[in-house]
Order: sequence, then C-alpha cells, then structure tokens
Amino acid sequence: MVSSLRHYLVVTAGYWAFTVTDGAIRMLVVLYFHQLGYSPFEVAMLFLFYEFFGVVTNLVGGWLGARIGLNLTMHIGMAMQVVALLLLTVPDAWLSVPYVMAAQALSGIAKDLNKMSAKASVKVLAGDGGESRLFRYVAVLTGSKNALKGAGFFVGAALLDAIGFRATLANLAGMLFVVLLVTLVLLPRGVGKMASKPKFTQVFSKRPAINWLSAARFFLFGARDVWFVVGLPVYLYTVLGWSFTQVGSFFALWVIGYGVVQAGAPGFVRRSHRGAGPGGGTARVLALVLAVVPAAIALGLERGVEPHWVVVGGLVVFAVVFAINSAVHSYLILAYADHDKVAMNVGFYYMANAGGRLAGTVLSGWVYQTQGLVGCLWWSAAFVLLAALLSWRLPDPQAAHAAV
Repeated sequence: MVSSLRHYLVVTAGYWAFTVTDGAIRMLVVLYFHQLGYSPFEVAMLFLFYEFFGVVTNLVGGWLGARIGLNLTMHIGMAMQVVALLLLTVPDAWLSVPYVMAAQALSGIAKDLNKMSAKASVKVLAGDGGESRLFRYVAVLTGSKNALKGAGFFVGAALLDAIGFRATLANLAGMLFVVLLVTLVLLPRGVGKMASKPKFTQVFSKRPAINWLSAARFFLFGARDVWFVVGLPVYLYTVLGWSFTQVGSFFALWVIGYGVVQAGAPGFVRRSHRGAGPGGGTARVLALVLAVVPAAIALGLERGVEPHWVVVGGLVVFAVVFAINSAVHSYLILAYADHDKVAMNVGFYYMANAGGRLAGTVLSGWVYQTQGLVGCLWWSAAFVLLAALLSWRLPDPQAAHAAV
C-alpha cells in the first residue's frame, strides 16, 4: 500500500510538470501567432494536428502501454514534449503554418501519451480500496492536473510578456527534461503491462458502457473547446481589450478553480451507500444542467448585458458544473474498465476525448470568425445536449460489470 501510494504520487508529480508545459505552450501559440497577424481560423488550424494526433495516440497508446508498460509510455511522452518545445524556438521566418502544425502534432502525441499513462496507472495503483478510493484518486489527479494547466496558461502568457517566446520555450523544455530524469529513477518498470501481448483489435472496447461513455465524452469536450480554445482568448484580447498577461491570468485562474472543484468532486456527488462512486444518472443530470450555462451566456450577450459580467460570471458557473461532470466521467471510465485491460480501455475512451477536442478546436476558429462568440456558445449548448442524450445509456459501474 505504501509503495503504491508513493508511485501514485510520483506519477502525479510527473503529470503536473508535463501539464504546466502543455498549458503554457497552448497559450503561447494562441497569443503569439495572433500577434503575428494570424486570423482566428488560422490559429485554430495550428492545433489541428495537435488534436488529430491525440485521437491516433490514444487509440495506439493504450495498446502500446499494455505491451511495454505505462511508465515507459509516460516517459516517451515527456521526451517528445521536450523536442516539441525546442522545435518552436527557431526564428520567425521558419514558423510557417505547416512547420508549427508539425511541432504541435508532436506535442499532441506527447500530451496524450502522458495523460493516458498517468490516468490508467491510477487503476493499477489504487489497490483494493473500493470504488470510493478510486474516485478520490482519479479526482485528485485530474483536478490537480487542471489546476496546474491553469498555472501553465499564466506562466506562458506572463513569460511571453517578460522574456519572449523563444526563451520561455527553452526554459520549459529544460524543466521538463529534469523531471523526466527524476521519474525515470523513481518509478518501477512494467506498470499496467499485460502478461500476454494483446492484439491491436483488442483496443476497441466490447463493453457497451465504455462505448456510450466515450461518445458522451466526445461531445462534452467538444462543447468546452468550441468556444474556449480560440474564440474566448481572441474575444478577450480584441473585443474587451485585455493584455496578454490579463488573458493568461484569467485563463489560469479559471482552470485552477476548475481543477480545485474537480479534485473535490467526490464530496459534491457523494453517494448514500458506502464504497460506491457515482453512476450514469449523475452524468446525465450534470450534462443537462451544464447545457443551460452557455445558452444563458449567449442570451445575455445578445440582449446587450455588460459583456465583462456575462462572460466572467458565466465562465465561473460553467467551470463548476463542467469540472464535476468531467470528474464523474473520469471515474466512470476506470470503474467500467477491466483491470487487466485498463490501458486499452482508457486509451479508447481518451481517443473519443481527443476527437471532441479536435472538433471543438476547428469549430472554435471557424465559428468565431463567422458567427462571433455568441455563435460559439450556441454550438457549445448543442454539444452538451448531445452528451446528455448519450449519457442516458450509462449504467452504474456494478451493473456494467454484471452485464458482461
């Protein structure tokens, strides 16, 4: 138990360090390339390969983790992120759209290898403490990760103002390389590795609950990114007149608050019977509540309510409901997963997650350019409603295992 907890903490710390670089590079790319004159849609296109290769990586990464071990796939992801950061330190003349898209593709592969490895490791390292412990472990990992991603947004924007684009990237790469070396020494080999070599076709889940949850996850994260990735930061900078540091600080505070709520999600959705986590009904209710939020923000903007209050206030509510919903999803995938196939089940699920981010990212640039922030918000509400409808097929974890 002590060694499992220690390894869980090492995995979490490595995931934290990676997440700071991931948040920073996202904010750096959005703000720096907007400053260079890229349109919102062109900025969104810079993330196209980042999200597309996230889909591919989650599909292949779960299978790879089951074959070679989750610790090794996590370290491969860290090393690739170091390279991706350094690739963007070249002169501006080299930073063409295809070049940046290629560097972002490498970063997308790195991010999803790291995330899949860290979250699948929780199932292995949680031990036999029951579903409530599993829910607490995954909520703390996911919530703290999002808080650190918020810190990354702030670090990226503040350092962009303070020391410039390239110096920021070089410093982030050096920090992550040190963390890579430390975790290589502290983590055991073979975490999550299957005794038999799984076939690639085993990646595709045969559990209906996992398939329905993955479909709901696609639309849940598409709903967030359709207004959050490009539309919102560009709106804050160009329409509301915020500085880079103000935009980065706001995103940082939002994501940190979102992470804190997510880490505390077990307390918000505590079940009456001991040892059990939330079920499909919780995910359905939360999705229906969440759908109201972007619709309300859009209506407020359409009716001319002060945009600072509408956008900032609406984002606070969105953060709370979305964070609890996401934490429930993150728990359910581990609860539904087979213990010996956790890497592949989680990889399949996060493939859908990455697909939703891909759709949301592309739509964020296009919809903002053609329909403004209000259009992005209506798309977000529609996506959440689809997630709610798909969640109607989600059982409680005990029923999902009994049905197989």
